[in-house]
Amino acid sequence: MDTNGKLFRKFLEREEKINNQFSIENAKKQHSKGKLSAVERIELLFDKDTFEEIDAFVIPAPLTTSFGKITEAYGDGVIVGYGKVSGRLVFAYAQDFTVMGGSLGSVHAQKINKIQQMALKMGAPIVGLIDSGGARIQEGIASLAGYAMIFKHNVHASGVIPQISVIMGPAAGGAVYSPALTDFVFMTNKTSYMFVTGPNVVKEVLNEEVTNDELGGAEVHSKKSGVSQMMYEDEEHTIQGVRKLLTYIPSNNVVNPPVVLNPEETPDYNERLRDVVPDDPNKPYDVKEVINLLMDVDSFFEISENYAQNIVVGFGRLKGQTIGIVANQPKVLAGTIDINSSIKAARFIRFCDAFNIPILTLEDVPGFLPGVDQEHMGIIRHGAKMLYAYTEATVPKITVIMRKSYGGAYIVMNSKNIGGDFNYAWPTAEIAVMGPDGAVAVLYRRELESSEDPDALKKELIKTYRDEIANPYIADEKGYIDEVIDPAVTRKKLIVSFEALQNKHVARPAKKHGNIPL
Repeated sequence: MDTNGKLFRKFLEREEKINNQFSIENAKKQHSKGKLSAVERIELLFDKDTFEEIDAFVIPAPLTTSFGKITEAYGDGVIVGYGKVSGRLVFAYAQDFTVMGGSLGSVHAQKINKIQQMALKMGAPIVGLIDSGGARIQEGIASLAGYAMIFKHNVHASGVIPQISVIMGPAAGGAVYSPALTDFVFMTNKTSYMFVTGPNVVKEVLNEEVTNDELGGAEVHSKKSGVSQMMYEDEEHTIQGVRKLLTYIPSNNVVNPPVVLNPEETPDYNERLRDVVPDDPNKPYDVKEVINLLMDVDSFFEISENYAQNIVVGFGRLKGQTIGIVANQPKVLAGTIDINSSIKAARFIRFCDAFNIPILTLEDVPGFLPGVDQEHMGIIRHGAKMLYAYTEATVPKITVIMRKSYGGAYIVMNSKNIGGDFNYAWPTAEIAVMGPDGAVAVLYRRELESSEDPDALKKELIKTYRDEIANPYIADEKGYIDEVIDPAVTRKKLIVSFEALQNKHVARPAKKHGNIPL
């Protein structure tokens, strides 16, 4: 055979070797743990036959050993490349736990660095499918330096391209900080976990017995810590969730989100909205019902659903256009704002602002959650994050006050004077320094104490307070809101208002960056 034949045979041999590396046996190791292989994850994420792998044949650093043997696996435990997701360019990396436990060595890190830089240059989202035992001990400081470079690229890309982390197995030690620096973290229940120090260290230092799942499982991070925004019951649904999220967000910070029209028409006039808010001001209701009536059919995609449920955030569509939604939830803690909900909302608002996504605020808030714990844990500082995020945001911002809007919480929830573009109120709105009960108790304490029938007097005073102070018409007449509207026409009002704001431009003073109250 001629020289060219020998060269081509060498090419075929390498192709066969890498195909054998991703064997059925290796995939079965993952399947036995309720997990998919790295190849299967990539295939699920990308549109069929669109993924192009890069650096498939790189080999680990020469000093890398695994149980005393030189590891000859191609790719060094991570698949990197690009392809199409719903027809749009996306970059990704997928760690392969079957190769040295997906541990991160210097070559492994270089591959991730390379794909991060490519995504930034091309202005396309990047998705990290993380399944790794952490830093490769055999490579020492080289593996730590690799993590540091990944973190640096995460920070440089922040606010420029969307970054999504999908925890598909372990993420431990320093490895957790890359996901924490990205925009969204997805986890799978029972098979993925994150922690800085593992169960063994906890036992050694604190003498406490705890499992991986109890310490840093999907439920812990989606419900308690707020580290993970999305949790699904299996990897297939987790990856489908990533694909769905990508349909709402733009590829980078200089383009607009994709328009996705729904063939099912949503009525612009809906009398059901007149009945959502109960007549009793203290009776709860589900604000998600309002959201679903206002948005295109089945378009609401909630973010951080299980965390800080007293505030609801997520993406929806109005006539196909992506809208970011922030809404108080009266059925949880009466819709009050606490530390966790402030942080949750602030982060979501800043993402929307970075990526040209208009923000709709649906308001029904009696105030900040009172209590010694909240004060001592810093509700002032954390509440200021939400205030800062709204005030800083230059995207179109519209607020609809549905019911309660009291005190500092009125200001924080995108009020006119911190930069709301259009601020509307329903006839059921109550806008005041404080609620009627508290106001009457402060202003008429002596009269109530000396009254023969304090309950009757209080009831009368509360009615007067609502009539003379806490109603939307006074705010309307003084210009603090733009209009009191019929709830039934809210969707139409939002559509025309956001259309009017589509060319909004705000000039800000030159500065390196602000100092958000972290």
